[in-house]
This record gives sequence, C-alpha cells and structure tokens, in this order.
Amino acid sequence: MEGTVDGFRYGAVTPVAAYLMACLGGALGLRCIVRTLLGEQSWKAGWLALGAASIGCGIWTMHFIAMIGFQVEETRIGYDTGLTALSLAVAVVVVGIGVFIVGYLGAGKGALTCAGVITGLGVAAMHYLGMAAMRLDGTIRYDVFTVALSVLIAIVAATAALWAAVTIRGFLTSVGASMVMGVAVSGMHYTGMAAVSVHLHGGTGTSWAGDSPTSLLLPMLLGPAIFLLLAGVVVMFDPLLVLGEGEWSRSGTSERTGEPSGASWQRPGGGGEFKDTAVGAEPPRREPYARKR
Repeated sequence: MEGTVDGFRYGAVTPVAAYLMACLGGALGLRCIVRTLLGEQSWKAGWLALGAASIGCGIWTMHFIAMIGFQVEETRIGYDTGLTALSLAVAVVVVGIGVFIVGYLGAGKGALTCAGVITGLGVAAMHYLGMAAMRLDGTIRYDVFTVALSVLIAIVAATAALWAAVTIRGFLTSVGASMVMGVAVSGMHYTGMAAVSVHLHGGTGTSWAGDSPTSLLLPMLLGPAIFLLLAGVVVMFDPLLVLGEGEWSRSGTSERTGEPSGASWQRPGGGGEFKDTAVGAEPPRREPYARKR
C-alpha cells in the first residue's frame, strides 16, 4: 500500500522559514570568508572554520525545518537522534573541506571544481542521511532520476557559493549571493523530496518509534540558531567587515604596515604628504617637515 506523502503540512510556513535559515547561514559564511581576504594578518583558519560552520548549520537547519512540514498521512514519523546529529556533522565537515580548499588555493578552475564537487556531494549526503534517520511504519523509496537531479543541483549550488565566497566582497552583493544560495539549497531539498514515495507495511508495528519532529524542533532551533546568532555578533562587530578595507585603513593604524594615517603633513618645499591621525603625533624624523596650514 502506498502512503499519501505531503511535504507542506503547514503550508508556506516551513518552506519560508527553511529558506530564511539557509540565507542566514549563507550570508554569515560568505562574510566570514570575505574577512580572510581583507586582512593579511587576520586569523584565516579561524574565519574559514567559522564560515564553514555557519553555512553547514544553515543548510542542516533548513533541511530539518522543512522536514517539520513533511508527513505521511497513514503513519506517524519519528527520527533517530544519532543519525540526525551525524547529518549535522557531515554538513559542517564537507562544507569546511570546500571552504578551506578555495580559501587557501583560490577560485582557480581546478580548485573550485574539486571543492564544489566535494561540497555538493556532502550536502546531498547530509540530506539523504537525514532522510535515513526517519522512522515510520513503511519503506521509503526514491526515484533514481530525481535523486540524481537533486545531487546535480547540490554540486552546482555549492560551486556557485564557493565562487561567490572568494570573489564577491561587497555587503549588498554578499546578501544577494546568500539569497541565491538559499534558493539553490531549498531547490535541492525539495527536488530530493519529490523523489520520495512510501510503501506502507501491512501491520501497525512500531518501526516509527523515536523522537518526533516536534520534540526535535526545540534543539534544532536552539542549538544551530544560537550558534548562528553568535556568529552574527562576531561578524557585526568586526571593524573590517563593518567599515570595509578602505575605511578601516583610513580610520586608524594600517593593519598591514602598522604606519599611522589620517592627518596631513607637508614638506616646506611642497613635497608629498604624510597622513597621521594620532593625537599630538609628530612628523617623521628622517627630514624636516612643517605642519600644513
């Protein structure tokens, strides 16, 4: 007996919420990666790790929020906690691999292709591992062609996201790229869900036993959402990401050279200028200078 599958139990609520979480994770991840491009002395590995974790948490949370709206009318659905947690680890690790590849090797054709394929396959693995965590009184079956299409979408989306991460620096362009990422990740998810059919078992066994979607919702929102909130705070209060490279350089000491900048000094004979904003700062001592009036 075939079960009646419904992926939109709560209407547009779960798809919209899932999309927003994917956009949030993508936006934070892109900004963290951009941060490694703005300052040579920044803690590159740390920013890349934070970006990978943000994107991975966003994708994972998107998947399981969307799954709150999934139901089979004839049977109850539960989830295996261990496999659900493992799918989160897979999402973060595989995104991290791709991010570190492009973060250190750049967006060259070979590096980008390799990173995109690895990350896309990992995102697809996270999705189907999350599906394997489902417990219900039936057997889940997949349409092979639709599954292959969802994997292809995941690879293309991952490649585009990694390209954007090391190419796009502006805030508004990063927001636009994260919105496109959200569409791609959501499209991959719902394409994969379109491949699902459920063959119900004849009896009323308890094969669905496990944590219900509702009981998973709280940690799903609290854990990754708190992490994304903290990542957002880090991004918001970082001067280079707020001001941009040029404004940060003009606002104080140069990060790369350590030389002061800002106020004007000029040679008596009309030579070049020296910038310094430090209160009471003196002109360079290599040769005489006079304050510009």
